Amino acid sequence: MMKIVLVGCGAMSRQWLDAARQIDGLAIVGLVDLDAERAQARAREYNLTNAVIGTNLDAVLDQTRPDAVFDVVVPAARRDVAFSAFAHHCHLLTEKPLADSPDNARAIIEAARRAGRIHAVVQNRRYVANVRRIRRFLDSGAIGKPTSIHADFFIAPHFGGFREEMAHVLLLDMAIHTFDAARYMVAGEPASVSCQEWEPANSWYRQGSSASAVFDFGGGKVFTYAGSWCADGFRTSWEGSWRIVAERGSLLWDGQDGLKAEVVASGRDGIIDKTQPIEVPPLDPADRIDGHLGIIRDFMHAIETGTDPETRGSDNIKSLAMVFGAIESAETGRRVAIAQETQ
Repeated sequence: MMKIVLVGCGAMSRQWLDAARQIDGLAIVGLVDLDAERAQARAREYNLTNAVIGTNLDAVLDQTRPDAVFDVVVPAARRDVAFSAFAHHCHLLTEKPLADSPDNARAIIEAARRAGRIHAVVQNRRYVANVRRIRRFLDSGAIGKPTSIHADFFIAPHFGGFREEMAHVLLLDMAIHTFDAARYMVAGEPASVSCQEWEPANSWYRQGSSASAVFDFGGGKVFTYAGSWCADGFRTSWEGSWRIVAERGSLLWDGQDGLKAEVVASGRDGIIDKTQPIEVPPLDPADRIDGHLGIIRDFMHAIETGTDPETRGSDNIKSLAMVFGAIESAETGRRVAIAQETQ
């Protein structure tokens, strides 16, 4: 039985606990939150009658001696949680983003390395079935090598609370999902970015609800992102809307079930090359999916086998670097080089 302490019992913790209770061999032995009543309420909701409840993570870790910590706290508290987990010889699975700054991200990764512990991030868009299918299809070379990746994200949620007061709210709180998915689907390594943010007249956010960015992914690949959190009408999926252009064709994905591709055929219609539909194969049995559930299972497997999980922090920092590079570009008005972090 793998023993887990979950820290941060807000609304997001439900997704973690919903997944955890579907996994045999996993036991939530502690719940930690600055609000003890909130932790107790979550324990009652999930029938965790034997879990230790506390407001101090170190004290709960001392009492329960778990194998791992699930971090669902706000990003500003992530470094402290990580240091406590590693000091108690625990592995760590954390909510995105990995950290609230590049320096803190690097410090967490280095602490995990020194402690010899598994550290991974819940980057759950990688575990969406069509994201897996797209990566496998592009890797097959069916339409040639990707040359450009384009993602649109237009939704108008009224969250209330902290998001509406955040700076760089779209880039910092949401865009990493799209950035990481793009990097994964085309095996891209971000090299530089140019980004602009703006606040539309109808926005109910303090700053950064709308953004446009262009990334150099190296190897002749460019990724463009356009997004808004105050665009009413014709909303995209939460996964965005995608077009991937390759050497011999293109792929479209609506972020839901609509996935199709065309490849260049023989002949032309006037000055335009003819194209024909090409099947995007179904999931392979080896493809790992199921969101939080899939990631937690992979995290447990990594602990049991001593292997690296796909969403390990030392790789995920590259996606986080895209976020902070875009923010720096938006603030300075110039193209920003993105450091190539070591895996």
